[in-house]
Amino acid sequence: DGSSILRKRMDVSVCVDVYLSVFSRWKNWWIRGVLSLAMISGFFMVIYLGPIMLILVMTIQIKCFQEIIDIGYRVYHSYELPWFRTLSWYFLICVNYFFYGETLAEYFGALVQREDSLQFLVRYHRFISFTLYLAGFCMFVLSLVKKHYRLQFYMFAWTHVTLLIVVTQSHLVIQNLFEGMIWFIVPISIVICNDIMAYLFGFFFGRTPLIKLSPKKTWEGFIGGFFGTLVCGFILAYLLAQFQYFVCPVEYNSETNRFTADCEPSDIFVMQKYTFPFAVQNILTWKTVNLYPYQIHSVVLSTFASLIGPFGGFFASGFKRAFQIKDFADTIPGHGGIMDRFDCQYLMATFTHVYIASFIRGPNPSKVLQQLLVLQPEQQLSIFNAMRDRLRDRGILPPAAM
Repeated sequence: DGSSILRKRMDVSVCVDVYLSVFSRWKNWWIRGVLSLAMISGFFMVIYLGPIMLILVMTIQIKCFQEIIDIGYRVYHSYELPWFRTLSWYFLICVNYFFYGETLAEYFGALVQREDSLQFLVRYHRFISFTLYLAGFCMFVLSLVKKHYRLQFYMFAWTHVTLLIVVTQSHLVIQNLFEGMIWFIVPISIVICNDIMAYLFGFFFGRTPLIKLSPKKTWEGFIGGFFGTLVCGFILAYLLAQFQYFVCPVEYNSETNRFTADCEPSDIFVMQKYTFPFAVQNILTWKTVNLYPYQIHSVVLSTFASLIGPFGGFFASGFKRAFQIKDFADTIPGHGGIMDRFDCQYLMATFTHVYIASFIRGPNPSKVLQQLLVLQPEQQLSIFNAMRDRLRDRGILPPAAM
């Protein structure tokens, strides 16, 4: 009869809807998976190329800046604002000039000493940077139009917050790189690992919503991502800590005009024996374990990446919801824009920089020497005499030496 036919049609319709829903879900999974593998492969290719990855950091920074500025341009309908885009990119150039100039002065002392033009730029670097910024500030004030005052100041603040989020933290990524490639590779890798693990656990086991800002995030994915990231970071730290290429600070060799990573590894990259507490010994049946101290540090980094790092993503989700957009851009199919992939990376880079400065970094003789080489000859001689007298007083040099 008619009712049974109608029921059959409804059942078929429901089955088709379920099939399409499952197919769409797996299709998205495959797109994300394939492109994730492609990005990871590209990342390892960049690692193989070495410190040339500085160019990659710069490229990603520019793209992230462009995506956020474009959102402001569209959302606030800033099409008639005079000089808005010109000034935004001008301020980006100014801030990059400042940060890269600081890096040049700190890590390329030998090159600076050899080039007179660079000596001038380094000596007056901060004054030049401030002058450039001041020129942009004056141009902004001159561009103010009566009917657009409020909107222009909105966009001025938008540009500066974007610079703070993107450029400042990109500079910290570069600082981490110069401490040793392992401080660049491991933090980035564990954030990627956490993203993948949380997605997989959430995809297969996710049932309980985690946060309203990201409805697809689940507690199962969050917890599974945490444990998966700990394992991933621990193993990766073990593998990389064995090679000088990854653990030595990246320095510029003025004789070969190339970056080098050659040193005597510090204590945190030397295998050491640790004794378990008695309670653990009774459970595991062995008393000691050999580890690189860096593996212990990797546990801290992995914990931050999996428990606090996702809040960078939640922040980005809240930002997108506030302006009613799905992604920052559509650069990467299935992933959105570049900023969608690096929302957690910037927060991780800042933590890594603070962690190194607080618990890892000690006096660097190479940097001290570079700073001494920039001084005038009479200043260098004065420091030499002071050091000689100091070493004699401590009994390190015999009285007749020199």
